[in-house]
Amino acid sequence: MPAPAIRILTAALAAIALAGCGSGTPGLVHATLVLDFVPNAVHAGIYRALAAGYYRRAGIDLTVIPPSSTSTTLELIDAGKAEFGLADGIDVAEQIAEGRDAQAIMAIVQRPLGAPIALASEHLRSAAGLVGRTVGVTGVPSDRAALDTAVAHAGGDPSKVRVVTIGFDGVADLEAGRIAAFTGYWPDDGVTLAVGGYPITVFKLDQNGGPAYPGLVAFTTRSLIARDRALVRGFVRATVHGYEDTLRDPGRSLADLLAANPSIERRLARASLSAYLPLFEAGGVPDGTLVSTRIAALSRWLVANRLIARPVAVARFGTNAFLP
Repeated sequence: MPAPAIRILTAALAAIALAGCGSGTPGLVHATLVLDFVPNAVHAGIYRALAAGYYRRAGIDLTVIPPSSTSTTLELIDAGKAEFGLADGIDVAEQIAEGRDAQAIMAIVQRPLGAPIALASEHLRSAAGLVGRTVGVTGVPSDRAALDTAVAHAGGDPSKVRVVTIGFDGVADLEAGRIAAFTGYWPDDGVTLAVGGYPITVFKLDQNGGPAYPGLVAFTTRSLIARDRALVRGFVRATVHGYEDTLRDPGRSLADLLAANPSIERRLARASLSAYLPLFEAGGVPDGTLVSTRIAALSRWLVANRLIARPVAVARFGTNAFLP
């Protein structure tokens, strides 16, 4: 992330914080949530909670902003420029392994989102069919690890896959036939392809040799937790309430998302939300729960793929202490 872009977004956050302090409702604490990406269907529960007033009832005047990049979200939370952020569980584990103060406080989705995506017309029966073909990756190291895991699990040799770095142009490159597959977020990139008339085959990580870890978590810092547990508790409970509403009535949450973000294409958002709904379900435990066995499996996978040097303890990765 270029330093000027970080300075620009940091300045914007400072301005938002100052505005919130100066003109916010008396009795409410101003806080900022930095999303993982531009607003989309995975954030429906957050926009439901905003529209329903759940954050304000918890005493929080919450400002939600998109990042310039995922790394920007991580840097801003670490620097104390924003209170809360959303990120892939891998990103949070890597931050902790690097000695940063991040800690997850709830799961937004319970399964991995990143996976190799191919067109159904390629007639691939397994990820081993990617051997000898060209596959695009963003350049993020975990992309290659997910690809290698899926190919090896299917009995293929990952070293014989032709890998090219394409950034975040996977959808366009796949449609143009420049690659046979790419690593992307299947409920987002994959749904975009399917809605556009390109049926897909997805090799989901947790079904192809990888861990069933939380693909998106809300996180903050241990410093903020120690300083203001009431703020963290209020944020988590309001957010969980928003996602519980979304599971009960997806249409209402979709309407809230679109009302706050009118540039989002309705048909695509509806299809994407349908793909995300099962991923919001915690399966027998309270919504938002960070499942310890899944966190441990993620840590082992990261070590095995040399993405971190040593395991991250489950209790260090995240806490369920603020769930309803």
